[in-house]
Amino acid sequence: MARSTPIPEGFLEVGHVRRAHGLRGDVFVQLVTDRIERLAVGSTLSSGQGEVTVESSRLLPNGRWVVKFDHIADRTAAEAWSNVALYAAPIDDIDTLWFHELIGSRVVEADGTERGTCTKVLSNPAADILELDSGHLVPTTFVVAQTNGVVTVEVPDGLFELLDD
Repeated sequence: MARSTPIPEGFLEVGHVRRAHGLRGDVFVQLVTDRIERLAVGSTLSSGQGEVTVESSRLLPNGRWVVKFDHIADRTAAEAWSNVALYAAPIDDIDTLWFHELIGSRVVEADGTERGTCTKVLSNPAADILELDSGHLVPTTFVVAQTNGVVTVEVPDGLFELLDD
């Protein structure tokens, strides 16, 4: 499907419309974030097909979201939204580490020792993990600060020496 509406710069992918549900324009939405307020009534999301505002949403017992958006009036309109990605502006929460802010950041120890640049963040059930260009892996539980493109970590002795041997 060709993108007809540009996504605003800096917006993050927050979910996908999966398929139509019922006859009144409801759709199944799969979130790719744990921030369920993205589907709160009144929330506006962007897509390649334009902006939509949440009129209602409910979480089903099976973990799926059923959402009614404005501008999607019936099943035919809902079917045209199948597999469309949804985007929103970043949430300003100073107590949260955001992947998009960690990637590309320099990683330093509290004593100032440079350890590399974060190239990706790996999802892990125990704690997400920073992957550095040096090959080192650092659990986010060791991040003590993040400011202006610098991530400061306090790690247990020997963590960075594991690859050096």
